[in-house]
Amino acid sequence: MSSNGTAAQRATPVALLGFGTVGQAVTRILCSGDVAGLELTHIFNREVARKRAAWVPSSVVWTESIDDVLHSDAEIVIELIGGLSPTNEWVRSALQSGKSVVTANKQLIAHFGGELLALARDVGREIRFEASVAGGIPVLRALQEGLAGDRLVEVRGILNGTCAYILSRMQSEGTSFAAALAEAQAAGFAEADPSEDVDGADAAAKLAIMAAVGLRRPVRVSSIATRSIRPIEAVDFEYARQLGCTIRQIARASIEDDGRVFAAVRPALVPLNSAFARIEGSQNIVAVRGVHGGETSFSGSGAGGAPTAVAVVSDVLSVRQSRLGGPPAALTMMTEVYDVNSDVVAPHYVRFIVNDKPGILAQVTAAYARYGINIDGVLQLPRFRKDRLPFVTTLEECPESMLDRALAEVARSDYQVQPPLALPIFA
Repeated sequence: MSSNGTAAQRATPVALLGFGTVGQAVTRILCSGDVAGLELTHIFNREVARKRAAWVPSSVVWTESIDDVLHSDAEIVIELIGGLSPTNEWVRSALQSGKSVVTANKQLIAHFGGELLALARDVGREIRFEASVAGGIPVLRALQEGLAGDRLVEVRGILNGTCAYILSRMQSEGTSFAAALAEAQAAGFAEADPSEDVDGADAAAKLAIMAAVGLRRPVRVSSIATRSIRPIEAVDFEYARQLGCTIRQIARASIEDDGRVFAAVRPALVPLNSAFARIEGSQNIVAVRGVHGGETSFSGSGAGGAPTAVAVVSDVLSVRQSRLGGPPAALTMMTEVYDVNSDVVAPHYVRFIVNDKPGILAQVTAAYARYGINIDGVLQLPRFRKDRLPFVTTLEECPESMLDRALAEVARSDYQVQPPLALPIFA
């Protein structure tokens, strides 16, 4: 038998860092017998005695020492711990010790992906990260390989399952943000501290990865402007419905004519008949626009242990195949960092809650006019108290920066019960 045949029959030893929800799901796949050619040899986790599971084969070494993994015979390390430190150092050490790495760590790849890919190339190893964006949807590979014949100029997506769950519940049940968040936490869709999700940092990290892989325009995550979904209220869904829309958190990046990259994460109004409006629960959707092929969409389960674990194990199998002489298929990133513009230019929805008195609309209109903003329409639903009256203005296309300045003037008025809420309207 040839040496290649012998290598193909030998199981590739794999070590796992992190035995949380996704780590356990990956372990179940690796130990199920459904995946040939891989052998789980080590599981690293803090307080490993508390994590040890009887269903894991006795041959697996459980450890709290990262050195046990780095000095082991594992050829592939799966990193599912998350965060930047000490994870970044551990991943670098794994590569330098001759091991390839598969990770689902969006923050790690968003901040250090280019550097880690360069290091992997230098040491003749690989780092794969398909699961870092959109969980079980193989969108990164599709962007780089399936659409390689096109020049991509825009990516848009719903990339955070927590926000999709909260906003879809607010839409369908008329609940408050706080009630929908509590429900999401009870259902396991939201963390005890949901800030990274609801304030946009999670989606921004994923958007940075898609910009680097799909648009070939790496950007700093910190330069992507984000806005929270916290100020959205049930009444906003009532008004959105009057406009034939609903509200979702939208991450969008595009290449501008001047070579800069537009990138922002915002709650926005989207048409009720759009694919974005139909996203609920932990689902994700990514829509890509190319110069030649037009728009292509990908959707599916974007979060949860099982879908993410499938993406992780698929990456592990790809690494094994390439080590056996198969075609290289690693994702690539450029190292040049591009400037970012986050000033959304779009029609806007602006909701006010006021202590009603004569002349309010005239004052609002005057503030808009001072910044060259034109009103498209005014909506006011009945049945609300006069001392806490919501009404909405819809605006023609305008820069978000100009609108912010106009609303800063309005917010200082004595009739404002709370700050105005402005959301772009995306077609």
